[in-house]
Amino acid sequence: MHTTDLKVALDERKAGWAAKASDEIKRIYGEGIDDVANSGILSSAKQLGDIAPNFTLQNATGKTVSLSDYLQNGPVVLTWYRGGWCPYCNITLRHLQQSLSAFQAAGAQLLALTPELPDKSLSTQEKNELSFEVLTDTDLGVAKTYGIVFKLIEEVGEVYRKNFSLLNYNGNDSDELPLAATYVIQPDGKITYAFLDAEYRNRAEPADILAALGAS
Repeated sequence: MHTTDLKVALDERKAGWAAKASDEIKRIYGEGIDDVANSGILSSAKQLGDIAPNFTLQNATGKTVSLSDYLQNGPVVLTWYRGGWCPYCNITLRHLQQSLSAFQAAGAQLLALTPELPDKSLSTQEKNELSFEVLTDTDLGVAKTYGIVFKLIEEVGEVYRKNFSLLNYNGNDSDELPLAATYVIQPDGKITYAFLDAEYRNRAEPADILAALGAS
């Protein structure tokens, strides 16, 4: 695995989209990214050195899962994805799956959180053949404690509604989404790696996560 494997795949997808998208759509999405960047969220979110808030959620099959339970067994790689409707999320999830054995060899476990309803997240998990835990963060309650929730600008929300329904995926019409944030959390709860980016098509590289786990 090379450091840039995921970035190459994401950039290829981005280039394919750019070749087809209208200038108007590019403008709207660009303004949406700028709005997130200018909101202050990247500095107000949980950062390197902070203590990660604990949480208890249900997984896709209804089992209750707590961060603190996982931390008893070693570090946790905690990542958010926007939903199975997001091609960049699916690409990232597949790359994380490919790196799962390396994370586990470094003593870590991987948890993915999503605002998707359980039936949707189960579909995403099955579609991408994921063997790590995917948890439904209902109404982004956990994401809000990490400070990574933003609201879509109206024009982006309108574009999304023309193509699919966030309401059907997430069970609410808040037009709120999480940053595609990734954290490495140590057993004492301390965050030792934090990936935060307003550009949703940029994602944490598995190699960087492994380096944070001391297994590069």
